[in-house]
Amino acid sequence: MPTTTTSSSPAPRRVVVVGGVAGGMSAAARARRLDESASIVVLEQSEYVSFANCGLPYHLSGEIERRDSLLLHTPESLRAALALDVRTGSRVTSIDRERRTVSVQTADGAYELEYDALLLAPGAVAVRPPVDGLDLPAVHSLRTIPDLDGLLARVGSLPAGARAVVVGAGFIGLEAVEALAVRGLQVELVELADHVLPPLDAELAPLLAEELGAHGVGLHLGVSATSVTPATGQGTDEGSVVVTLSDGTRLPADVVVVNVGVRPASDLARDAGLELGARGAIRVDADQRTSDPHVWAVGDAVEVVQAVTGDVGPVPLAGPANRQGRRAADSMLGRRTTQQAAVLGTAIVRVFDLTAAVTGASQASLERAGIPHEVVRIHPAHHAGYYPGAEQVHLVASFAPDGRLLGAQGVGRAGVDKRIDVLATALRAGMTADDLAELELAYAPPFGSAKDPVNMLGFVAQNVLEGTMPQWHAADLDEVQATALVLDVRSRGEWARGHLDGALNIPHTELRDRVDEVRTAAAGRPVAVHCASGVRSYIATRVLLAAGLDARNLSGGWLTLTAARPELLDPTPEPVDA
Repeated sequence: MPTTTTSSSPAPRRVVVVGGVAGGMSAAARARRLDESASIVVLEQSEYVSFANCGLPYHLSGEIERRDSLLLHTPESLRAALALDVRTGSRVTSIDRERRTVSVQTADGAYELEYDALLLAPGAVAVRPPVDGLDLPAVHSLRTIPDLDGLLARVGSLPAGARAVVVGAGFIGLEAVEALAVRGLQVELVELADHVLPPLDAELAPLLAEELGAHGVGLHLGVSATSVTPATGQGTDEGSVVVTLSDGTRLPADVVVVNVGVRPASDLARDAGLELGARGAIRVDADQRTSDPHVWAVGDAVEVVQAVTGDVGPVPLAGPANRQGRRAADSMLGRRTTQQAAVLGTAIVRVFDLTAAVTGASQASLERAGIPHEVVRIHPAHHAGYYPGAEQVHLVASFAPDGRLLGAQGVGRAGVDKRIDVLATALRAGMTADDLAELELAYAPPFGSAKDPVNMLGFVAQNVLEGTMPQWHAADLDEVQATALVLDVRSRGEWARGHLDGALNIPHTELRDRVDEVRTAAAGRPVAVHCASGVRSYIATRVLLAAGLDARNLSGGWLTLTAARPELLDPTPEPVDA
C-alpha cells in the first residue's frame, strides 16, 4: 500500500481529542502506545466515552443481557491502562486555531485547554425528519446509551401485545424492528424508499420483506411519516400515539422509533473555519489532517471517498472510524502512516433468520455514476448440497468490462458473511472475475463446496464477459416479451406452479431433440431462455447457440425474476403434472 511520511519536526506533546467511541478512542489509545510521555486529554460531552453503539439493538432485544457489557471502557479504566486523561461531561464549544486552544464547558464552569495536535471525532447526529410530534414521550431514537435507556424504560412499561412503529428501514431500523418484535411488540415499519434496506439492490430486498412479513411485521413502503399525535383521549405526557403516513394511513402506537439516517456533527469544525465538503463532512487528507495543519479529524464526521464510484461524503461505519483513528495518531506523532484507503462501505445486518450484506458499489450507484458494468446473479447452497442443512445463498455481483469486481451483495440464512468478507477482500485487492474463479477457499462438506459460491461468481462472470453466456435481465422483461420467444426450460411441475404468459416450456433435458420446435416458434426472433436459477438455462442457451439461434440466458433465473416482479407469482397454480 502507498505510504507517506509526515514532517520530521519534533512530535507534539499536548494531544487533545474531542469525542470518544470508535475514532477518538482508537486515536487516543494508539497515541499513548506510540508516546508514553505525551499529554493526552480526551474530551467527551456525554457520560460515556467508549461504548458499543452497534450492540444497542441487541441489548434492547435481550440478547445482550447486561447493559454493562456495552460499556467497553470508563475514564478510570482508561487512566489505569493507558494513562489517558478522559473528561466526560466536557463539551468543546469553540476552537481558537491561532492560539491553539479549545474552550470547554462543563457543569462546573468553562475553561481553555491548549493543544499541539487536536483530533476531532465528533461523530454524527440523528437526522430529525420534518414530522410533527417528534417531541412526544412515546417517540425515541436508537443511537446512544441514553437513547437505549429511554427506549428500554418505555418498552418495559408496556403491556403484552403493545404496538410499535419504526420509521426508517435502514440497518439500525431493521435491527430495532427485530428487537421490538422479539420483545413481543406488534411492529409496523415505515420506509420512504420503495424497498427495505435502501442500500440493498431492489431485487434482493423482497427476500427481507418476506422475512419481515413472516414474523408479523407490517410494511409501509414508499411512504413517509407526516405526524405523530396523541391518541384520542390521551394527554401529551403519556399514553399511546397515532402515526399518520403520507398516504393517509393512521398507525396506532405505544412506542415510536425514528431512525432515518445521520448527518456529520461538523458544526464545531465549521465554526472554526475548517474546510467542509459538499455534504457537510470535514474534509481531510490521506493522513486525516484537516485544512489546518495542527487539526486532524476522524469518524462519522469526515469525508471519505467511495472506492468504486469515487463518490465523496461521510460513511458512518465503525470499521473505517477505528482505522482512521489509528492513522491520525500515527500522523500526529510524526510516524510513517498508511495513506487513507477509499471506503468500500462493507456492511451486514441480521433480519430475524436472514442475513443481508453489501460491499462495494450497488447497481444503482454504478448506474448513477455512469460506470459500465455487467451483473451476475447466482443462488447456490452455502455448503455442499448433499450435506444436511444446506441453505440457499442469493448473491449478486457487478463487474467492469475488463473483469474487475465492482461490488457484491448477498442475502441468505447461512454463509452470507463469509462470502461478503471474501468479496470485500477481493475488491480491496482489485481482483477480477478470473481471480475469483481461481481463489482457493477452504472446503469440506459442512463448510462449503468444492466450487465455492465465490468461485461460481467468477465462473459466471467469465462466461458473461467472454460472450459464452449472453444474458437478459429481469428489468428487460417487458421488452423481451414483446420482441422475443421466452423459453422456459424448467420441469413441467415447476412450470405448472407459475410461468410467464406466452412462454414455451421445453425441459432442458428434452431440448436437444426439440431444437427445431424452438426454431419454428421463434420465427426469427431471439430466444430468451430461463430456468429457476440460471444453471439449466445456461446449458440450454449453449445448445441453442450451437444450433445457430440467437439465445440469451436470464440472469438469476425465475428466482430473481419473481423477486423483482412478484406479481408474476400465480396465487392459484395449475395442478402439478411432474
